[in-house]
Amino acid sequence: MDVRGSLIEAIQKALLELTVDLSLDEIQLERPANSDHGDWSTNIALAISKTLNRNPRDLASEIAIALEHQSPAHVEKIEIAGPGFINFKLENSWLHDVLTQVVDAGIENWARHQIGENKKVIVEFVSANPTGPLHAGHGRGACFGDSVARLYQRCGYSVQRDFYINDRGTQMKLYTESLAAKASDEEIPIDGYKGEYIQEWAAEMPQGADPFEWGYQRALRSHREALEALNIYFDNWFSERSMVESGAIEETLTDLRNADAVFDSDGAVWLQSTNWGDDKDRVLVKSDGEYTYLLPDVAYHRNKFERAEVLVNVWGADHHGYITRMHAAMSALGHKPEDLKIAITQMVRLQRGGQEVKLSKRTGDIVELSEVIEEVGSDAARFTYLLLSVDSSQNFDLELVAQQVNENPVFYVQYAHARIHSIMKKSQEAGITRSPLSEINLSVLTHPSELALLRSLQELPTVVLRSTQEVAPHRITNWSRDFASLFHSFYHDCRVFGEDIDSSTTQARLWLVEAARIGLVISLDLLGVSAPTEMWRDEEGEEING
Repeated sequence: MDVRGSLIEAIQKALLELTVDLSLDEIQLERPANSDHGDWSTNIALAISKTLNRNPRDLASEIAIALEHQSPAHVEKIEIAGPGFINFKLENSWLHDVLTQVVDAGIENWARHQIGENKKVIVEFVSANPTGPLHAGHGRGACFGDSVARLYQRCGYSVQRDFYINDRGTQMKLYTESLAAKASDEEIPIDGYKGEYIQEWAAEMPQGADPFEWGYQRALRSHREALEALNIYFDNWFSERSMVESGAIEETLTDLRNADAVFDSDGAVWLQSTNWGDDKDRVLVKSDGEYTYLLPDVAYHRNKFERAEVLVNVWGADHHGYITRMHAAMSALGHKPEDLKIAITQMVRLQRGGQEVKLSKRTGDIVELSEVIEEVGSDAARFTYLLLSVDSSQNFDLELVAQQVNENPVFYVQYAHARIHSIMKKSQEAGITRSPLSEINLSVLTHPSELALLRSLQELPTVVLRSTQEVAPHRITNWSRDFASLFHSFYHDCRVFGEDIDSSTTQARLWLVEAARIGLVISLDLLGVSAPTEMWRDEEGEEING
């Protein structure tokens, strides 16, 4: 058990001595924002004082005395602060234990959780219309969705990635007409698609081919190629047309009627979404018998709930109004709102040298996602798209992201990993063999830079868990940036080997470097970013070999 778990158990035992019976889950233990307040802190005295009709600071003092009687492992000092916080100052040995735990667990098991218990989750993302190439804005949802899927997998869920294909309706009709017109040297419809890709694809289309089926497959191939260039692969490309052919849409409408969730008015069929908090009821079937976009989407979600217990949707900013109505429909069909998680990705402002590049699939002024990947690389694109919470808009500057400088966040993190391999390679060239960890005296690791690395490594499992629960992979990006900064500080502050470094320090630091490697590889993998062993810096020309 780690030190946090041990401290929580010790607090529980101390409370029992005071005849207070609480479960472990009810005891909160957090890292103080200010390190001067100790390594861990609990507010338990404040939390239970009102129920016990006690002064929280007095209660905290009694809990602290009971804790001191137990002499918990690694605890150097217990202090009462403020209105009743209990702070724990630990000996460095707890961080040395963290190093051992990281190395023993390795990349496969460190920061891995089993909260999912193999529960099935479907993460649906991108789901762009098959009417043209993916543009740069789609990249954000693509990288976000794939990272969310990776997080769920690391937390013990069985994950499937879904791409929903809107392969029917007005947009497909206009796309097909635009493609056919261009192939015949005719005028493209006023509302049609006029991008350069229409001309290119029309030239590719074999004579006599069905513009709908050929154009549909050509767009999907374009989507697959761009996504695979980002190392993103889908388990299921789900066709909207397949639901029409199977009768799933009509079955869904029947289910909604049986749940008294729809009504007929003015020749149309309406979802009574106001019963579930929507600002107005929504049309499912128009008076001419055509489905709105909503009904097939409800049918698709019904299908997903037949395949999984939890759904995660990654939608664009223009879908914000869809959230309430989809939750309404799923509630009507008997599903709990918490089992349908929806993340809305805000807009990406693509820039080059600080100048914004506009995106518009309709007019043809489009920067394709494949062009972004080609210019900056898959790793830089993925890391950059994941820098911020998707709740906020983002500036993506192609010039900065392509540069090999410290101001480029992905380079800064990957550079730390390359430095790790440089250290390992040079130690081997110097004839230094790393001894078994069980033989190493880790107590020599006392430098603030060494301890800061271990504190950060200890936090990674919590960051992974929180990122999954909050559907927030940017927390992993932030951790990796912070950790890389700590490693670069360690690199400058603490030489691993040399004539003036004793062998015990060298051995301990080599294992610290290995633990750092494990943490970095885990975080980069969750972001879908590689961990290179060799890099160069533009600004200094310093080669990092591994």
